[in-house]
Amino acid sequence: MSDRIAITDETARHLLRAMYDAAIVASQPAAMIHRHVPPPPAGRCVVVGAGKASAAMATALDAALLAQWGPGVAVSGVVATRHGHAAGLPAGRIAVVEAGHPVPDRHSLAAAQQIVAALDGLTAQDLVIALVSGGGSACMEWPVDGMDLADLQRLTRAMLESGASIAEINTVRRHLSRVKGGRLAALAAPAPVLTLLISDVPGDDPAAIASGPTLADGTVPADALATIARYRLPVPLAVLDALRTAPPILSTAGEHRIIASPRLALQAAAAWARQQGLGTLVLGDALEGEACELGRAMAGIARSAATWGDPLRAPGVILSGGETTVTLAGREFGRGGRNCEFALAMAVALDGAPGIWALAADSDGIDGSEDAAGAVITPDTLSRARAAGASAQEALAGHDSYSFFAAIDDLLITGPSHTNVNDFRAVLIG
Repeated sequence: MSDRIAITDETARHLLRAMYDAAIVASQPAAMIHRHVPPPPAGRCVVVGAGKASAAMATALDAALLAQWGPGVAVSGVVATRHGHAAGLPAGRIAVVEAGHPVPDRHSLAAAQQIVAALDGLTAQDLVIALVSGGGSACMEWPVDGMDLADLQRLTRAMLESGASIAEINTVRRHLSRVKGGRLAALAAPAPVLTLLISDVPGDDPAAIASGPTLADGTVPADALATIARYRLPVPLAVLDALRTAPPILSTAGEHRIIASPRLALQAAAAWARQQGLGTLVLGDALEGEACELGRAMAGIARSAATWGDPLRAPGVILSGGETTVTLAGREFGRGGRNCEFALAMAVALDGAPGIWALAADSDGIDGSEDAAGAVITPDTLSRARAAGASAQEALAGHDSYSFFAAIDDLLITGPSHTNVNDFRAVLIG
């Protein structure tokens, strides 16, 4: 890979997919969870957890506990993951239930109740290991008094469409839940709690992952109320009144360890790219904002690199992570998640500029609620779309990026990856 001519369209697609795969492989629970097995307890071990990666984490942990502790310690528990994300994983001593995401469903409520029941009657001789990853906010939920499932679903949809950041959304979730913000750890007392986390948040704040079921953060009810007011979120009046007088969530002192993160995933992709002779520039794991605006900004950076070699000379790749948002104005909109929308906005802004390819995808394999992880763009994305009768501008305006990329066969479809380290974006300059 010594010059720009060497990067053909076929080569570019291969490189982008291989970098994404390198990030996913480096973030698999089986690759690192055995390093975090604690000493065995005098009593029993109960494993609980929630998130898109929790089923794979439970499978890896069960094998690691058996290998390092032997069969003498009683191990049980239950974790909740997204529908379809437990498929193909072997059953072990830890039960796995599937539930709704991104909107909680009745299975999410049942999962929370099963997890709470698993923590009943523990002693100081027992040990709780919590397996937490992104997506746990929806997969395991039990709202406070005054909210039923319909209220919870209405609120979740409104938050997802509002343009609120994930930090703001999780603040509301945390203060309207019986199992978030450290409350799950409080239910486990007096048993000690070790939380193993796969991070999907910028900066790897452990209390922010899945709204912190075992780790409280520094937010207070007033923070949740401010977000509710800012975005005019539908919360029952009785719940608002209770929130105004609610005490702050007490912090918990349990041990926690982050076993995989967006930063480590980007580093793995960069290391693979360097082995292929590509220059690398990692912009970081905290790029946020509206997906279409970030797509346009990234197009500008890519143009500068392709034209002037600044901030990166070709051949090279610009890597970034971080969760964008898509604000849905009005009621009529199409299909597509934040990564597909980012890619479409970038393609429109590039307008066929030569020597630039990009991939944007969610590391869990699902971009929003669709079956694609994301999409790939090439210098001829727009021309191929026109030939297929698809309008990029109309798709972007109607938030219909999934349909656009489906029309030109450029959706990235991987299936569930069994991990979740947020979004992955790679821009290749050739």
